[in-house]
Amino acid sequence: MTQLIRLLRVIVASLFHQRLGPFDEGVLAFRVMPADIDINLHMNNARYLAMMDLGRWDLILRSGFWRRVLKDKLQPVIGGAVVRFRRPLRPFQPFVLRTRQITWDARWLYLEQDIESGGRLACSAQVRVAFLRANGIVPPAMVATSMGAGAIAPPAPAWVQNWRDFDAGLEQQPPSSAAKEVSCAH
Repeated sequence: MTQLIRLLRVIVASLFHQRLGPFDEGVLAFRVMPADIDINLHMNNARYLAMMDLGRWDLILRSGFWRRVLKDKLQPVIGGAVVRFRRPLRPFQPFVLRTRQITWDARWLYLEQDIESGGRLACSAQVRVAFLRANGIVPPAMVATSMGAGAIAPPAPAWVQNWRDFDAGLEQQPPSSAAKEVSCAH
């Protein structure tokens, strides 16, 4: 319920906040609520990712891309995230979520998302996203152009190429023995 209320807040706030350009940073302020905490009395790791969903929706809404999402019935999906947890967030602690688009390639849009409290980094993530429609993936360059970024992607930081290389290595790995089908004799 807390997350639904936060989403509604992001939607309403997008009507009043400044429009974001394609590489502008979206900034959202929140507070850790009791529903966010886990048995260790700090924000649950999964909640960080749920908060980052709100940051991506903020970009979609405030960039004006939401019109295209509705018109073309697009579905934003995550293709991967590299998340680093730096320090815990305690109950009722205020925090800020920062989200910005970095670049894109033929398959993904790449974003950086940081959660900070008191000027200190609590969690950071590099995220790759795509937009799906009924007949497949919308080319990221088309998404970026619709958001006002132009057709040419900015140079990718090193972490983007490292991620691509890592994925290429995983694609060449044979399936693990745990993933192989096991038959049982009766």
